[in-house]
Amino acid sequence: MQTSRLAPRPPFLAAPGAPPVEWLVSPGLTGYPEALAAMEARAEAIAAGEADERVWLLEHPPLYTAGTSAREADLLDPRFPVFRAGRGGQFTYHGPGQRVAYAMLDLRRRRPDVRAYVVALESWLIGALAAFGVEGETREDRVGVWVARPDRPRAADGSTAEDKIAAIGVRIRRWATFHGVALNVAPDLSHFSGIVPCGIAAQHYGVTSLADLGRAASMADVDAALRASFERIFGATAILAPATVPA
Repeated sequence: MQTSRLAPRPPFLAAPGAPPVEWLVSPGLTGYPEALAAMEARAEAIAAGEADERVWLLEHPPLYTAGTSAREADLLDPRFPVFRAGRGGQFTYHGPGQRVAYAMLDLRRRRPDVRAYVVALESWLIGALAAFGVEGETREDRVGVWVARPDRPRAADGSTAEDKIAAIGVRIRRWATFHGVALNVAPDLSHFSGIVPCGIAAQHYGVTSLADLGRAASMADVDAALRASFERIFGATAILAPATVPA
């Protein structure tokens, strides 16, 4: 029997009078080193009170990232470049067809509570998935967002099979956040076989996507759902002109 964690009591709003969160969507594929450098620079500026908060939506070329808890044994086939991310968590995959959303927020303006922030990110994803008729769930022993797969073989103890549809990995420095979430829209799911995703190897746990679940959603559709769900939890956003690697 799986146990879900409850979402926090939204919203996770900034203090009254704070400017809207910048909402930036980059076209094409963005290299991971460039994205990491841009994130770190923005988080540093936010912590210093010199920049506004930002959510940056993008896609990466195929690659694996290793979080601070990654085990080398979980890198099964390094067929793609591997990057040490500095975020929490273990190995994960990024690639075309996956919407990555990097959240650079100031928790001093909101709630300086790391656990509450992670659960707020999960709530954001669950709200976006609901727009496509997908019931995302959280688990006490697993970070990220999962969907039940009663069509697949059950575990030995009779538990329903589950697939992960969205991953979360965060880093917080001086209460400024970076890294964020990754939602599988229509990636090549075979690319996940080069790692043990997030260190979870049980046979009845897998990886899925909106496309795999039969939901025909464009990236623009997903972006709109993510923005609407984000605003319900975190507050207003302001769209910026597209940029490949933002300043």
